[in-house]
Amino acid sequence: MIREHRSREKLEAYYKKFVDEGEMDPNVHPWVAESWEKSRALGVGTNTMFTGNHLSREDFRRLQQKHGQAIAYLEKLSEDIREFFQKYNLSLLLIDANCVVLKSYSLPFYQMTPGEIEGVRVGLEEVGTSSISLAYEHKAPFWLFGPEMWVKECQLGDACSAPVYVNGEFCYIITLVAVEQSVMPQDAIISMLLTMKYSLETYLAQSLRIKAQEAILDATPFAVYHVMPGGDVAYANKLGLTRLAGIGAHKSEQQAANLNDVVLNYRHTPIYKGFRGVPSHNKEVTWITQAKTYEDITTVVPLERDMDQAVSSVVVVSMPIEDLRTLVAHAAGYTAKYSLNSMVGEGTTFAAVKEKAYRVAKNRHHVLIQGEAGTGKQRMAHGIHQASQRAAGPLITLRCGDATPELLEQELFGVALDAEISHQGRLELASDGTLFLDEIEKLPKTIAAKLAADLLKGSACRVGEKVERSIDVRIIAACDSDLKRLTERGLFDKDLYEIVSKSVIRVPALRSRREDMPKLVDHIILELAAQHQMAKKTVLPETLQLLKEYDWPGNIKQLQSVIEYAFFNTKGNVIQPENINLMGDIKPDNKWKEDRDVFVKAWQAAGGNVSRLANLLNVSRVTLYRYLKKYGLEKS
Repeated sequence: MIREHRSREKLEAYYKKFVDEGEMDPNVHPWVAESWEKSRALGVGTNTMFTGNHLSREDFRRLQQKHGQAIAYLEKLSEDIREFFQKYNLSLLLIDANCVVLKSYSLPFYQMTPGEIEGVRVGLEEVGTSSISLAYEHKAPFWLFGPEMWVKECQLGDACSAPVYVNGEFCYIITLVAVEQSVMPQDAIISMLLTMKYSLETYLAQSLRIKAQEAILDATPFAVYHVMPGGDVAYANKLGLTRLAGIGAHKSEQQAANLNDVVLNYRHTPIYKGFRGVPSHNKEVTWITQAKTYEDITTVVPLERDMDQAVSSVVVVSMPIEDLRTLVAHAAGYTAKYSLNSMVGEGTTFAAVKEKAYRVAKNRHHVLIQGEAGTGKQRMAHGIHQASQRAAGPLITLRCGDATPELLEQELFGVALDAEISHQGRLELASDGTLFLDEIEKLPKTIAAKLAADLLKGSACRVGEKVERSIDVRIIAACDSDLKRLTERGLFDKDLYEIVSKSVIRVPALRSRREDMPKLVDHIILELAAQHQMAKKTVLPETLQLLKEYDWPGNIKQLQSVIEYAFFNTKGNVIQPENINLMGDIKPDNKWKEDRDVFVKAWQAAGGNVSRLANLLNVSRVTLYRYLKKYGLEKS
């Protein structure tokens, strides 16, 4: 609040009258009068300034560190006007939101050294009425004449204080104090104080905004650069700096990192084109350096042009392909769906297998999981990945028997369609994670040999390319048959077998772990009830006995199908023996006589055993032989 000049004699009289007689003159400014009343009520002494409320040296050091940005900025700002301060014997103070003096600039405040005033609380409770307490109370600038100060030793000069807000939050008070009485240009001092206030507010707000922007940029999965003509990098976010360091483009205080010095194909990149005014959006770019060849998805935006229409700089946003692979993998659900704990079984046979899986998960070896179809090899692969050091990376699955050799090779290694378009394969997609090769015995020997060579050297080429890309992947392979025997017979690549068989886990068939049947059945029912929000159903002991006596050629996968069928087709909450259909969702009716698919499912449920299938379908073996021949199936 700007106030007109007042007679010192009158102000001194008003003060004396109140202090000595307790009578308030009506000409006293309302804010001052209110503050005097509070000062008296608080018992603040009027003779000398109280400085006993002083922070410890360590606490004050931490406080100054916290507000170091504001302290440093105001110090720099005050240096250019130091002569003005000296001419009028002015002292500048920076005070925090708790009225603690953070810094004393220019001349000593109240003839005190900075060490005496800094770290001292100068609120109403300590020093009574002052421009500081009034600015704090009313959150507005205020000029206070010397005789209005509560402490007499402070009445030699005037003072003016202004609150400082940053993004709407009250943070500081800045104060200009005249050490002695002198004729001062009041308007100029107030203007200077308000200029410093708004300047500090703007600077701190911008600093916070820049910090927030930098935090956002550092948190993004993109490398962000501001590149100047010639290749100098004026700014890079955290990922960008990591990438620059990786290619040897080191930045120092004296010299910016320069892409032109380290990117061998710089003139063929979208950045170089950007300086000719050509933007690029989500373009796949190869960066060739002495250290490594990188691939990014890159966007380049040219910034404003000068008088000659030359682009002043460009902004580059890029995502490394390997990071994009991980992001896509997680977005597509390429993560472990099961843990090893989800594999139920307490019998000695399965407990030993499960314990070995935990041990294997912790080492760095590739893994081979062997067992009959339906024993839970896929679930175990998920569990090993989740329990491994690669759990944060993707889990990519490739079924080796689902495609022709040509398509399988492209699916595994990736393929370059032309000079501009190249797609990564499952091997690259699984980088930093796990590649689960299901039915690995069906992998052609030529592809298996190429995979083995790539795993040994730690890099791979896409089909149709010669560019080597680094890979870091763990293989978990699953095989329904004896992979070692297939290798000895020359039906599987020896080198790949040696790689994946460093750790071998053999999952037992369900018929060899019948003691686990009650736990398995209960677990399947609990999963179904939770998934479909239905009541849990009870399995009678005689039903469990029926399940235990069956050989389960389809193993746990078949058991899952059988229990699921019973769960949804049993009225009430009790599953009885008659509710069990050992063919799962295949009904023992006459559809199999006309529908090959239905017959094949029944054939698989019986494990390819004619006698077992005859019992399931309640027909003679002779009849089954006729249909086996009709559908082109082998008998056993």
